[in-house]
Amino acid sequence: MDQVIIGMDPHKRSATIEIIDDRETVLAGGRFGTDREGYKAMLALGRRYPERIWAVEGCNGIGRHVAQRLVPDGETVVDVPAKLSARARVFATGQGRKTDPVDAHSVAVAALRAKGLRQVAVDDVTVALRLLVGPPRRPRTRPHRPAQPHPQTAARAAARRGEEVPVRRPGPHHAQHHPAPRPVGRTRRRLASELISDLVAVDKKIKAANKELTELVEATGSSLQDLNGIGPSGAARLIGDIGDIGRFASRAHFASWNGTAPLDASSGDQKRHRLSRAGNRRINRVLHIMAVVQLRHDTPGRAYYRRRLAEGKTPMEAMRSLKRRLSDVVYRQMLRDAKTATGTSPGGQMGATLQSSAADPNPPGQHFGTVTSRTRRTPA
Repeated sequence: MDQVIIGMDPHKRSATIEIIDDRETVLAGGRFGTDREGYKAMLALGRRYPERIWAVEGCNGIGRHVAQRLVPDGETVVDVPAKLSARARVFATGQGRKTDPVDAHSVAVAALRAKGLRQVAVDDVTVALRLLVGPPRRPRTRPHRPAQPHPQTAARAAARRGEEVPVRRPGPHHAQHHPAPRPVGRTRRRLASELISDLVAVDKKIKAANKELTELVEATGSSLQDLNGIGPSGAARLIGDIGDIGRFASRAHFASWNGTAPLDASSGDQKRHRLSRAGNRRINRVLHIMAVVQLRHDTPGRAYYRRRLAEGKTPMEAMRSLKRRLSDVVYRQMLRDAKTATGTSPGGQMGATLQSSAADPNPPGQHFGTVTSRTRRTPA
């Protein structure tokens, strides 16, 4: 039998697949859970066909967890961008109606027709970085406890309720001796001591995690920390969420993905752009921290920001332009790292946006965003 395409519409707890041949004939399909038993059943169905390729939608997003299970098991997996599968769905049905089987079929058809889709590779280091920079597994401090009322306040409240208030009368020689600590005082001191002990323990864990994070980032060969405003956590977030920078065909595509590309909001003779609320907000936050750090020091970023203010931009518009510029800086740095690691220039996926209202290119010879002897890097 000729090669088959196994299209997959992945979700957190389930995955729907459809198997088609080179004539787009449906051979099999089904919905499987993403637990161990469901994954084994799905894999067994796919392995009925010796020549097979798994086409998974969003291998850097919702489909990452399934794709990174298939690849270590020896399966060939390609990443299908959501735009391609959506286009195939509209052309096939004439409408944008979505169901899991329809989506799985659209993914398979898009993989069959498209050329140059990115083949997924094992990225254990990337997954480890995502885990380390993910949300903390426990709060840094204990849950809030209600404050204990002052004894006099409690006594006045009891009097208002008509309850009997015991009066403490000092005995002989009471003035010459310190009173025994009241229960509320002992409780407060004990809780404060426990809280300090917990903070010390959590700080030790944070330092150990930061050390592990730094070692993993250095193991990837990334030079992102050479950029002013990018520390170990920022570099780990960029590497973990972006993965293969080659999946972005251009810096404009990358800026659109991370939400720093402004949206055209011009009307008539008024030419203006507005802030985009779309995109990866975690990466957008890394770029925002990078911009704030550069504004605090004598950097090309601060000079660029001031030029935008001198041109009549508002502080918000100038900050938006700076973040867009820094997005280009990060994109070029990661492309350079990828080229150094592979010896070739990475390519992007299909469906990339080649035009954008991005900032103009960097001036020749200006190393925008890099750490110099007059600037220092602050961890992101």
